[in-house]
Amino acid sequence: MPGTLYGFPYNEELFDYYFRNEPDPITTALVESGAMVNDPEIAQQISRGSEIYTVPFYKTIGGDPVNYDGKTDITATETEGGYQTGVVYGRAKAWKARDFVYDFHKANPMAVIAGQVNRYWAKQRQITLLSILNGIFAVNSTVHSGDEFSKEWEAHTVNIAAASTTIAETNKVTDTTISDATVKACGDLAFGSFGLAIMHSAVAQHLADTQLLEYRKYTDPMGIERSLPIVDINGLTVIVYDGVPTAQGSVSKATEYTSYVLGNGSLRYAPAPVKAPYEPFRDPKTNGGEDLLYTRLRETISPNGFTYIPQSGDAVSPTNEMLAEGKRYKPIFEPKCLPMVRIVSNA
Repeated sequence: MPGTLYGFPYNEELFDYYFRNEPDPITTALVESGAMVNDPEIAQQISRGSEIYTVPFYKTIGGDPVNYDGKTDITATETEGGYQTGVVYGRAKAWKARDFVYDFHKANPMAVIAGQVNRYWAKQRQITLLSILNGIFAVNSTVHSGDEFSKEWEAHTVNIAAASTTIAETNKVTDTTISDATVKACGDLAFGSFGLAIMHSAVAQHLADTQLLEYRKYTDPMGIERSLPIVDINGLTVIVYDGVPTAQGSVSKATEYTSYVLGNGSLRYAPAPVKAPYEPFRDPKTNGGEDLLYTRLRETISPNGFTYIPQSGDAVSPTNEMLAEGKRYKPIFEPKCLPMVRIVSNA
């Protein structure tokens, strides 16, 4: 049986050592789905440093027309503007590899570390993105009493999870659940505004079992129609990701799954410059010698249509726990124009 040495397996009876990356159970489908897009305007704003940034916008013109009858004065209304604020967060992580591991195993852990850094940060970005989604969907008229849009925003959450100990089909997502929820939230603007449905594998499997998911198809060179590993429902691309929020029902004790239905570009992303994003370091003394890789980043994910509200006593960089707080967000666009919906179900 192989033993371990400094976290690495070895077997003194063998002379060949094969080091492979273990399977990674976490996908990065959410950050790659199209729900989050790069925003060059925000990138320019945060390129100069600081934490809070402001993006101005023009409000839609309005007002009632007067009767054009040759005697009624025409009234003029000034164009108005507003602004959307966001926050930059910073994160850092380092990894190390002992020289002795290389000398003993002839393995190269640092090369493996370097090859996995980008994926590591993609997974962390996905966790932060979910924290922000949790935060904006925690906004309601209680959190922001008197705010003009908070009450309307509540219509963007549909909870069909069981309120009793019995789980029925009505407590599960069907082909009409998603379309009904989007129309409830956005009315006539729902048509064509939503592009993605992000759900737990249990919800996706329930839809697959009831044959409600549609696999995209293509025709191969032989003229045979085949299925692609891309799934749609009601014209929406389905992203299956088990990192979406789950909870136990207080009464039903059954698992409650959160699904998100988003429009493409609902979340705006921009990286902020840092002096040394990647910094290798050599420590010749500790443990007989070590190589280290330090990584740092600053970036922002802004839910379009929401402004960020800093809280008293905040640190320079908000944690994921802070970003998940509803009190930090306020809708500044008419909620009907925000293609973001949350559905809570029992699968």
